[in-house]
Order: sequence, then structure tokens, then C-alpha cells
Amino acid sequence: MKGKKGVIFDLDGTLLDTLTDIADSMNAALSRHGFPLHDSDDYRLMVGGGIDVLARRAVPRERRDEDTVSSVVAAMREEYGMRWAATSRPFPGVVEMLAGLACRNILCAVLSNKLDSFTKLMVRSLLGGFSFFQVRGLVAGQPRKPDPRAALEIAQDMRLTPEEMIFVGDSDIDMETGKRAGMTPVGVSWGYQAPEKLILSGACVILDAPGDLLKYL
Repeated sequence: MKGKKGVIFDLDGTLLDTLTDIADSMNAALSRHGFPLHDSDDYRLMVGGGIDVLARRAVPRERRDEDTVSSVVAAMREEYGMRWAATSRPFPGVVEMLAGLACRNILCAVLSNKLDSFTKLMVRSLLGGFSFFQVRGLVAGQPRKPDPRAALEIAQDMRLTPEEMIFVGDSDIDMETGKRAGMTPVGVSWGYQAPEKLILSGACVILDAPGDLLKYL
């Protein structure tokens, strides 16, 4: 991977540990609807696709009609708005990794399936010490990962080719995005999906610590 000039990071499970706040918020939304709640670990298998996908997976199978899911999504937005910063923090080593990338003049961006407003808010609040080239979350009417278009637009804005880019994430969705964009997909072992799943999804490398990324640049 030597010679890479740009990195696109996923957010949840990659840069930030957000699972507890997501789980608590969705459970509060489910409780408002009288639905069963889930353990925090159960949400590891639900996150990554965006808030609507999360809601559909969390709601009981027999209640996954559009009206119910939309109502849970609305409740989740309200609940998450009150909880997003309760426990969410950068994973250990992330701050040092980002500082190392900055010292090497590596361009960095964030691309998440989290709502764009929350994505920008959380990066600004929890990773505000770093200047990201671009921070993009999910916007209505625009494609979400694993569609590669947003990743390719970021590379184009950086004036880099896909071959000069690394896509770092903790999910099969991220690995698929990197592959489809023609970038090098790199998985992380500290996130919410098992490294074995990331390898099966096309990860070229699995990082065991954030600082390991610097060894490959």
C-alpha cells in the first residue's frame, strides 16, 4: 500500500466508538412503541446501513411495515439527539493515528451512512482537532455505501485516483465500497464486525490498532 495519498474513513466502529449511545437511543425509541429491546451487543449486527436500516432490523419482524418503521426512525432521531455524546469517544489510538497522517500530508475524509447532520456534528465535536478534507454522511435522495459514487466523488475532489486511495472501515459494507470504488479496502479489528467477515468481504489488510495504518503508508 506504499504510495497512497488519501484515506477515506468510516465513522461508527472505525474512528468513534458509538455503539452504546446508538443502542440506548434505539431501545428508547422501541420502548416508546412498546416493542422488545435488544442487548447492546445485538446492535453490532444491525448498524452500518443507516438509521432506517437499523430501525427495520430492530423492530419485530411482524411490524416492519413502512409506517411503523418511519415512526421508529423519527423517535430514534429524537432520542439520539439527546444521547449521541453520552459515551461516544474516539477509539484508543485514533487521535494519534490522525496526527500521524496529518504529519505525512495524507488527505483524510469521512464517509458514513449515519445521517449527515449527526456525522458532521460528531466529527466536529469529537474529532475537532483535525482538519478533514471532507466529511459526508447520508443525505436524502443520495446513494449510500456500498454504492461507490460518494467515495469516488471524494477522490475526485482530492484530485487523486482511486488507486491512490485507501478505504478504512469495520464492516462488510465498507469493504464492498472500497472494492467497488477501485480503492484498497482495509478493515479494522476493533470495530463492530468480526475480522473474518471483513476478510471474506475483500479486506486487503486487517488493522489491529489504529497506528498500524501508518506502517502501510
